[in-house]
Amino acid sequence: MQYKNLGRSGLKVSRLALGTMNFGDATDETDSHAILDDALAAGINFVDTADVYGGPQKPDMEKGFGTSEEIIGRWLARSGRRDDIVLATKVYQPMGTGPNDRHLSAFHIRRACEASLRRLQTDHIDLYQMHHVDRSTPWDEIWQAMDQLIREGKITYVGSSNFAGWDIATAQGAAQQRHLLGLVSEQSLYNLTTRTLELEVIPALDYHGIGLIPWSPLAGGLLAGVLDAPSGGRRAQLGDQVTQLRPQLEAWEQLCTDLGEKPADVALAWLLHHPAVTATIIGPRTSEQLHTNLHALDVTLDAATLQRLDDIWPGPGTAPQAYAW
Repeated sequence: MQYKNLGRSGLKVSRLALGTMNFGDATDETDSHAILDDALAAGINFVDTADVYGGPQKPDMEKGFGTSEEIIGRWLARSGRRDDIVLATKVYQPMGTGPNDRHLSAFHIRRACEASLRRLQTDHIDLYQMHHVDRSTPWDEIWQAMDQLIREGKITYVGSSNFAGWDIATAQGAAQQRHLLGLVSEQSLYNLTTRTLELEVIPALDYHGIGLIPWSPLAGGLLAGVLDAPSGGRRAQLGDQVTQLRPQLEAWEQLCTDLGEKPADVALAWLLHHPAVTATIIGPRTSEQLHTNLHALDVTLDAATLQRLDDIWPGPGTAPQAYAW
């Protein structure tokens, strides 16, 4: 396994992060625990979840979704491996029907953190991520709440997710005024087919020393060899996108054939090649899928291959040069 510092922090995490959105939904608890066991055996030490993951909300609405966190919590209690992982979860999404059961007020952050700790059966969260920006709550309030949780030992680092470049800069400026470390990571949609982050988000991350954690690295399956997939299933679900992008997908899959590598491995390797990327999220539904993803760490892309990828899936460039002199 390869490891890299999480942004400018001293914390080292595996280049592949185990995403657990499927736990409790597409993957039952027995298989989820097997995936966690296998991930640790492979050297993956970065486990990512969210309070909202795991399927439909529970009838009483008291605990919200929470199923993924509960499954991880029971695995931690059984395995005794808490100190072997960097545990990340998120706050923002609705966890009940009340007006304060969501977003980033200090009121909700405190309650959501306590609830996540109970479900995870741990006394601390290593990386507490804001699942989305909340522009209705002032940053002084948000950072006061996060600082309090850090002082109480309930969280160690703070990350963001789905932030715009100016949100990252604003958040970091407010943290610096309070003499806080601020954000160490940003989790965003980023893959070969969706490169909007390159305009302003990645430059902001580079400037502030914040690590990028891409989600949906395979574009929902588009980059996993969809043209060779059976006509039903995933290919049928992606039907319109496959039709619209067919020339690019044909060139993409031919490139992977020329390399002698599976498309999914090349897509992951491209992300891992980017210096801004700390780790990329993988969300295996089975242990077999987990082991398949591990090969991406061994795929090397030379300059000529990277240029071919840019030709097939061109990026937007960097702002403002992308649209001004």
